[in-house]
Amino acid sequence: MTHPLLKRTGSGALRSFSATLALALVTTSAHAADGSTINSGDTAWLLVSTALVLFMMIPGLALFYAGLVRAKNILSILMQCFALTAVLSLVWLVCGYSLCFSDGCSVIGRFGKAFLSGVTPDTVRSDCPTIPELLHFAYQMMFFLITPGLFIGAFAERMKFKAILVFSIVWSLVVYAPCCYGVWHKAGAFFGLTGVIDLAGGIVVHITAGVAALVACVMVGPRKEFPSAQLMPHNLALTITGAGMLWVGWFGFNAGSQLAANGAAAMTLVVTHLSACAASVVWMLIEWVRNGKPSALGIATGSIAGLAAITPASGKVGPIGAVCIGSASALLCWLACAKLKKKFGYDDSLDVFGVHGVGGFIGTILVAVFGSTAFAGGLGDFHIGKQLLTQSLASLYTILLSGLASYAILKVIDLTIGLRVTPEDENQGLDLAEHGEAAYND
Repeated sequence: MTHPLLKRTGSGALRSFSATLALALVTTSAHAADGSTINSGDTAWLLVSTALVLFMMIPGLALFYAGLVRAKNILSILMQCFALTAVLSLVWLVCGYSLCFSDGCSVIGRFGKAFLSGVTPDTVRSDCPTIPELLHFAYQMMFFLITPGLFIGAFAERMKFKAILVFSIVWSLVVYAPCCYGVWHKAGAFFGLTGVIDLAGGIVVHITAGVAALVACVMVGPRKEFPSAQLMPHNLALTITGAGMLWVGWFGFNAGSQLAANGAAAMTLVVTHLSACAASVVWMLIEWVRNGKPSALGIATGSIAGLAAITPASGKVGPIGAVCIGSASALLCWLACAKLKKKFGYDDSLDVFGVHGVGGFIGTILVAVFGSTAFAGGLGDFHIGKQLLTQSLASLYTILLSGLASYAILKVIDLTIGLRVTPEDENQGLDLAEHGEAAYND
């Protein structure tokens, strides 16, 4: 008996339906036959996320920092961001990816995947089998290059370009690689700890870079006019634009770290946005109450503090937890930038330690509270007290590793090629002194 629908549509529709069904069966069989687990949706999302994280570095971070320095140093900051993007991408190919994401000892990987050895377009990793490993390589490469990009703001306007390159390369292999290896490749097995939570880089990116920034700015020394003169940003429009780009890119940074296009990625995107919003509002209110006027620089800085703080926690907290973490980060990062720096007299030029170091630490600790199912909206099945201890120890180990290694690397550089430009070059500005160019024509 013929189905009534087929009677109405005729034999042409029957042939079309049969052909479509046959094609679907053939396609399904082919996928099953080759054993492929690559998912087009997950792959598409990670392709976009990879682009978003690169967008955070160039142009996002480059513009954010460039607007904060004086006009005579804008090109030096842009140059550093572009150069680090290119140089560290090559380092990632040569050995960075292998040290971070191939099996090795308890601390760091080996060289089995150097130059992408053994990785083909069809290769997948066991911990993210729905995307090609080549895409995992590309996505993680963006984290590798943006992390040193963060700390260049701490010693802006006074450090030699070649010293920055050497420091960034060595530091990335000595500090970033073992942190990435333990937290992400070993799934939280970090220097003897287990169960460390850090979805997108509170430990691996923000604490490591923040501590390195503090050590570097102290060792290089303050700018000549610091603290007697006000060293004002030369173009806040660039800074606000860069901050907006960073905010957009952070969706790829955090939600992309779920390595899949699913509900977990959606929740991560939502809490990332809410934390940034809460931190922006709290920072704005602090300035409004204390100074009588809210500043554009303040709200932009607050947003970055909230984004840095939610980064490690974004895979475990719900919306309420995100607002709490964002609010706490705004208050504590403001204190670090406005009070702590003044009290101890270090010239962290663009507040890298105060925003990224402190913000990353706050999120790494508070995920143990707001990420627990004991708190409203928390997604993590863990005991708060035990997780607090784990997160605190992981933060401490990271601080010690980055602090000691940064000091040692910088000391060797200072004894060989030198860290700081000459007073004459600093007066002239690094654009002309280091690169022979000027951003603006008189």
